[in-house]
Amino acid sequence: MESNSQPLATGKAPALHPCYSPEGHKHFARLHLPVAPVCNIQCHYCNRKYHCSNESRPGVVSELLTPEQAVRKALAVGATIPHLAVIGIAGPGDPLANPEPVFATLRELRIQAPDLLLCLSTNGLALPEQVEALVEHGINHVTITINCVDPDIGAQIYPWIRWKHRLRGREAAETLIAQQLLGLDMLVARGVQVKINSVLIPGINDAHLPEVNQVVREKGAIMHNIMPLIARAEHGTHYGLTGQREPTAEELAAVRAACGSSETMMSHCQQCRADAAGMLGADRNAEFSMAKVEAMTIDPQAAMAKREAVRATISRQLATQAAKPERRSHLAPVQRRKSDQGLLRLAVGSVNGQTIDAHFGHLRELLIYQVSANAIHLIERREIARYCHGATTCGDSEAAMDGAIRALSDCAAILCARVGFTPWRALENAGIEPNSEHGEEPIEVALRAVYEEWRANGRLMLAQTRAAAG
Repeated sequence: MESNSQPLATGKAPALHPCYSPEGHKHFARLHLPVAPVCNIQCHYCNRKYHCSNESRPGVVSELLTPEQAVRKALAVGATIPHLAVIGIAGPGDPLANPEPVFATLRELRIQAPDLLLCLSTNGLALPEQVEALVEHGINHVTITINCVDPDIGAQIYPWIRWKHRLRGREAAETLIAQQLLGLDMLVARGVQVKINSVLIPGINDAHLPEVNQVVREKGAIMHNIMPLIARAEHGTHYGLTGQREPTAEELAAVRAACGSSETMMSHCQQCRADAAGMLGADRNAEFSMAKVEAMTIDPQAAMAKREAVRATISRQLATQAAKPERRSHLAPVQRRKSDQGLLRLAVGSVNGQTIDAHFGHLRELLIYQVSANAIHLIERREIARYCHGATTCGDSEAAMDGAIRALSDCAAILCARVGFTPWRALENAGIEPNSEHGEEPIEVALRAVYEEWRANGRLMLAQTRAAAG
């Protein structure tokens, strides 16, 4: 079992983690398991009692899970979403204030799904005493929320912490900061990848965050995610009820810029729920209530094999893309322009990530490829609403069809194993060519055949115009 987990701790691992990789989040999904209800600090921006099914905000969950339920849900999501790469525990309280259910969940996940990265988010108060346990349980990535390194500022953010006994004010902030920084040092020393989250609070820590950035980078954090404060009165938080304003987009950009190197700054964060499932920004948690999960038939070994095949394909394509600029730098500008004129953007319906095996009506995501005379690259995965929900409702979802057409707006064609008459006509009317001639063929073989056909017919320039307009 160690041999299955250990390689994921290499320097290349963040490319699989959508929260650590600007490229990875376009291709890989994550799952948060809500098994940690208790928190050991109080933040003025947090209220875990609030819940709305449509709310995407840290600390929000639909249902708390036992370790057994959490593992069952993880296996169900991993069987349904083959590009799942990461399982994290992020609340709704603090995971390290709930060590028993958290570590019970992690132990079983390493047995049942050893191919998946494991990660955890924490406020850091209990981190130093749990570092060894985290490493032993295969945690490769840890996110620490550090909003300040100045106790006077911290006293304005944290009304209290529970550290042996309850501490308040500056003493509470000073203790929390010391524990956070010690935990960061210990994780880095053990080779764990550490990301820092900070909440930007105008008038409180906005001018101070560049100092936080400098401290955590010097200590070895690989990424710093500065998030805007969410302070709505309806959430019932202290900041929401007292009128603390949220930062503007310009203020957020300015603070991020003041922190220096863009390579270590995260800008694609979606401030996810503690039970989020799927791609960043496209939560599918509603599909995986425990009632639905219990009704699913799951083959963990088959699901793991499918995930590994999908992951290997995406990783190869990412590696090819990463190497492409270096190779192209040796080409003359005229040659590059000539090559660019031959690009064709195509969508693919595939469940296994290897062949054209999906019915259009059953699609939950589109694989978007850029095809040229010399190369084929997967450039994006786009989630869509399922058009067909069974024999009685297939073809009745006009909104799903409209959403799919919008998602395909820059594509010349979509390749599926089957396309029904109604969506076929809708796609054609939108100027998108439906293609079901390559069912069960390997994706790259099918894409190359379509590309050569379009090139022979002189349609590539038209396709490039469409992609630019989309």
